[in-house]
Amino acid sequence: MEALVAAFAPIWVLTAVGWLAGRTGLLGADAEAVLGRFVFHVAMPAALFTVVARTDLASFADTWVLAFAAGTAVASLLGLLAGRGRGRGAAERTVAVMAAGYVNSGNLGIPVAAQVLGDASFVAPVLLFQVLLVTPVVLAVLDATTGAARPSPAARLRRLALLPLRNPVILGAGLGALSSAAGWRLPGPLAHSADLLGAAAVPAALVTLGLSLHSPPGAAPQRPARGGLAVAVLVKAFGQPLAALAVGTLLLHLPGPQLRAAVLLSALPTAQNVYVYARLYGAAPVLARSAVLVSTVLSMLTLSVIAWSLGGG
Repeated sequence: MEALVAAFAPIWVLTAVGWLAGRTGLLGADAEAVLGRFVFHVAMPAALFTVVARTDLASFADTWVLAFAAGTAVASLLGLLAGRGRGRGAAERTVAVMAAGYVNSGNLGIPVAAQVLGDASFVAPVLLFQVLLVTPVVLAVLDATTGAARPSPAARLRRLALLPLRNPVILGAGLGALSSAAGWRLPGPLAHSADLLGAAAVPAALVTLGLSLHSPPGAAPQRPARGGLAVAVLVKAFGQPLAALAVGTLLLHLPGPQLRAAVLLSALPTAQNVYVYARLYGAAPVLARSAVLVSTVLSMLTLSVIAWSLGGG
């Protein structure tokens, strides 16, 4: 439990810093929007490039990743079904899907894997799966469904084909994958610069999350629909790891360490990236923000139970 507390502490501290900055007006009225754009357009692409470029793409071949992918698919489907019939558009349903199935594999997955599983490298294939497969699909849907005009089929295909060039997150991850596959490395000064920018992504995203918790004076507090939030959090905390457990034991017959990795990493809370994407595209940002916070609190319990019941750490 001590290891989990140590892993969660930076999340709460940096979110609290953001809330305090918003409460005091220290960074100005536009701080949340400006910092959010910085994360999405500058820091996060740099972080994804550096991480993916230094990761062996062959880690995709690990069998246990299939159990994690199955858990993600089940959670995403449940999130999608729960969003139907509630008056949500496609973009809002997409954010609900991410809230239910997109795990915090970066700043929380790495310390949890290192402390509980004893090997931080377990996070690498999860990170690649989300960055190279899930994120492009999600951002493509958000990009296609949040435009004001309805383009023709040809224009829609052209817009989709050019998405990697227009979206810095996909571009950063794609260039990182290309660099990893080709064995390329940035020159020392450029690599150091990319590292510095990438290191700002997680803290800036958490501060942005904290800023979003403060409502301007006179503004009504923004709350998500309780049913939608409850479904997203319950699916994230329980549905996704249970689906990974079922696939890992009944279909793949995974050995102990791989089963622990698949289930434990499936139980990680909703990533703050979900809020960043929702905020940038104007699609259910309140639901995304609340799902990140509530699932993070709940995961301290669920991760501890999983680690104990499956013999981790």
